[in-house]
Amino acid sequence: MLNDFAGADFIYIACGYTDLRCGIDGLASIVQQRFQLDPFTNTLFLFCGRRCDRIKALYWEGNGFVLLYKRLENGRFQWPRSAAEAKALTPQQYRWLMEGLNVEQPKAHRPAVGLSIV
Repeated sequence: MLNDFAGADFIYIACGYTDLRCGIDGLASIVQQRFQLDPFTNTLFLFCGRRCDRIKALYWEGNGFVLLYKRLENGRFQWPRSAAEAKALTPQQYRWLMEGLNVEQPKAHRPAVGLSIV
């Protein structure tokens, strides 16, 4: 379910470590207070603990929150640990994360921005 999640307009990951003992209220509070984002939007928020083999996802479904939990049996998530910030992901970066890859793929083709053909 989490690998092919397509219902959200935006996807954010909480870089750094999150205490996964937090439930819905605790994670929604982190979204509001630490990241100044609104958890009541059509956004998927992802959190990872220290072991990098499990994540929690928080999603507002219009009339209540959905809390998803995924534990990998083999492998780890390549989670950004550099800062305690919320990082927006593209759909491609989300797929990379769910496949066990780093969200920053240095050899990936980047979209061209503002190029004009003369």
